[in-house]
Amino acid sequence: MTGADEVASLSFEQALAELERIVAELESGKTDLEQSIDAYERGARLKAHCDAKLKEAQLRVERIVIGPSGPTGVEPAEF
Repeated sequence: MTGADEVASLSFEQALAELERIVAELESGKTDLEQSIDAYERGARLKAHCDAKLKEAQLRVERIVIGPSGPTGVEPAEF
């Protein structure tokens, strides 16, 4: 499984936790340059994955609009 495929299989929570770990690792300054570059690249894939998952969730919430007599349509979600 490639890095991109592996990231795609993660839940939002798993990806966010790993992204937070990578940020802490990079901020510590304890990794060498090559490891930092690899971590940054993976972090970028994780961020994109999290952004996509959030957008997907937002679209699902926007579709769920129910009035007194059932579904009434789609309205933008306010976050």
